[in-house]
Amino acid sequence: MKDKLRGNLKKIRMNLSKEEVFEKSEKIKKNLFEMDDFKRADNVLFYVSYDNEVITHKMIKEYLSSGKEVFVPVTDKENRCLNISRLERWGDLVVGAYDILEPKKECVKELSIDLIDLVVVPGVAFDESGNRLGHGMGYYDGFLKKSDKMVSIGLAFEFQVVDFVPFEKHDVPLDKIVTEKRVIDCRNFR
Repeated sequence: MKDKLRGNLKKIRMNLSKEEVFEKSEKIKKNLFEMDDFKRADNVLFYVSYDNEVITHKMIKEYLSSGKEVFVPVTDKENRCLNISRLERWGDLVVGAYDILEPKKECVKELSIDLIDLVVVPGVAFDESGNRLGHGMGYYDGFLKKSDKMVSIGLAFEFQVVDFVPFEKHDVPLDKIVTEKRVIDCRNFR
């Protein structure tokens, strides 16, 4: 069931025009940046978007210029986990694991997950309870289990929010989901 749902929604996402992705991503950025949780956070971990996901590039650049701390994931394929690195300049990113932008090796500044106030999480499908279907590798679930103090926020196009996402005991639900139309407080649906 997960594979079918993942395949269907990825197909819809990939068929969005660049204009649609950009317009919806701008609305999502506005909704995210207006959230109290986001305004209060000093250290934010952003995923770096690719493959027609909600675009985070402009969000990261804008946040970098705000003087707050920006962190991005660094994929450790060997151990199947995410590490985090402080990002000082957009130009420090190069194509890394899975063709996703990551800091150049000489720019990686790994830090403790305990520094993160808020994590912006990608996904293929979400439900209002905060269950998330990613790309099936488990990187973010493993990462989210490491700290219960950071607020987790999924970014999604409205069509990615479905009635039910199948989940297992190792899956970690998100606190909130932001789409171009709304902000969902998932804790209200559990």
